Amino acid sequence: MEPTESALIVTVPEAEPAVAALRAAYDPASYWGVPAHVTVLYPFLPPERLDAGVLAAVRATVAAVPAFDLVLRQTRRFGDHVLWLAPEPDAPFRALTAGVWARFPDFPPYGGEYEDVVPHLTVTVGQPPEVMGAAAERVRPWLPIAARVDAVRLLVGRPDRDGWRTVAEFPLSASR
Repeated sequence: MEPTESALIVTVPEAEPAVAALRAAYDPASYWGVPAHVTVLYPFLPPERLDAGVLAAVRATVAAVPAFDLVLRQTRRFGDHVLWLAPEPDAPFRALTAGVWARFPDFPPYGGEYEDVVPHLTVTVGQPPEVMGAAAERVRPWLPIAARVDAVRLLVGRPDRDGWRTVAEFPLSASR
């Protein structure tokens, strides 16, 4: 089946031991085959519009941001809807999102649904408070989680089991 959506993400494989089982149970994106990540821009362009010019523009935009180290120290919640890990610092993620959005202004983060796009690594979605609380307790012993961010991935897919795949990876610039 052909992909229907695309996304730009930063994968955080170092978080997988802490969150993989929880995401498999409580985050639809895991079922779709999307690894633990911080979203840069979703939804992005329709897959049929991802041509060489788009890829070059994303590559140049991402390369303007230096590679950086992140630490996931704590869990947080978006109301009673989402349990997530907070990346520190979050400024480089915000710069990546702002940069790509500026290049593609017709594709605001999350379809323009949120005024402030908060960088986060989702652990659970749509679970009752007691499930989110238990999930937070399961993650805490793994914290802090340190990782190096040196690339952004472009994924295409559809909301089906293992329906997403990486089609390109764009390096950040070397650290300054």
